[in-house]
Amino acid sequence: MAFLSLEKIYKTYEGRALLDGVSLTVQAGEVVTLLGPSGSGKTTLLRIIAGLEPYESGCIRLEGQDIGHVPTHRRGIVLMFQDYALFPHRTVAENVAFGLRMQKLPRHRIQARVHEMLKLVGLEAFGDRSVVDLSGGEQQRVALARSLAPAPRLLLLDEPMGSLDRSLREHLVEELRGILRRVGVTAITVTHDQSEAFVLADRVALLHEGQIVQQGNPQDLYQHPGTPWVARFLGLTNLFPAQATADGSLDTPLGRFRLLDAGGAPSAGTRGQLLILPWGIQILTSRVDDHALPAQVTQCLFQGETERVVLLLNGVHLRITRQVGHQAPYQEGQRVWIHIDPSALRWFPASQGGDH
Repeated sequence: MAFLSLEKIYKTYEGRALLDGVSLTVQAGEVVTLLGPSGSGKTTLLRIIAGLEPYESGCIRLEGQDIGHVPTHRRGIVLMFQDYALFPHRTVAENVAFGLRMQKLPRHRIQARVHEMLKLVGLEAFGDRSVVDLSGGEQQRVALARSLAPAPRLLLLDEPMGSLDRSLREHLVEELRGILRRVGVTAITVTHDQSEAFVLADRVALLHEGQIVQQGNPQDLYQHPGTPWVARFLGLTNLFPAQATADGSLDTPLGRFRLLDAGGAPSAGTRGQLLILPWGIQILTSRVDDHALPAQVTQCLFQGETERVVLLLNGVHLRITRQVGHQAPYQEGQRVWIHIDPSALRWFPASQGGDH
């Protein structure tokens, strides 16, 4: 039995379906991330689970119990808001102790738990400080300590890194992942940032227009996007129109390719799209075999640790992000050769469309 089970949750807003029959299960101790663009229903679903928002139909079960009509404060669920919602007139320790006081625990147990939680987030020396004097990252840790202190059955985190700058987010998301694993809490996080979702989650559920369109562990989701829309949302932009030939190959503007899995090849004449995963594209300065394709560098954008290379090949553009090393950057107009690994090819039939 799943620890948390959502069954066909429907929610409408201003006459349109905000959540259109969402079903999801979460196992005990699992961290699941709801990933999707703004307006896809992520935060609304989180608030429904917490009991802060009503829904029209469906069922929510927590450890087998239907909690649809259970008051928010009796669900054993804690929601950590994006803005942290800390009490500015209270100290760090007083903020962390808030939920424990609501449980009417003895003073000595509250103090011990507060110390334990502050140590967990690396703020054991900050108990007497005012939260208004803390940095954004420190406030985020206080909010996390306060959320974990009551030992919730389920922890919900709404854009936990949303108010932090990029460099701080990259550091703290790794820290948050470690804390959630050490505590062993069952958690659902919400984000629109795929890199954050991939670091945090055991499993990612991708929402689009009120529906979960694909879910799985981060590696599988990235390596095997189910539709062109999923691929584009994950930043996989090398999608090209394709048509199957009689010999099982695929004709594309780049040239003719054969899928590695011949059994999965579409029948002759079938139209669709071909995705080339970025790791399968190799840029060469000379032709090494008959499979290498001639191309021209049209743009090379330095991005720090990586550089974005845009290539022109048979009249269409191919985009590659590669690590910056000691090699010289490519020059605009430079002639190169491209080798494409067949295992990096993914086929989408036209029936899947370009947007779903």
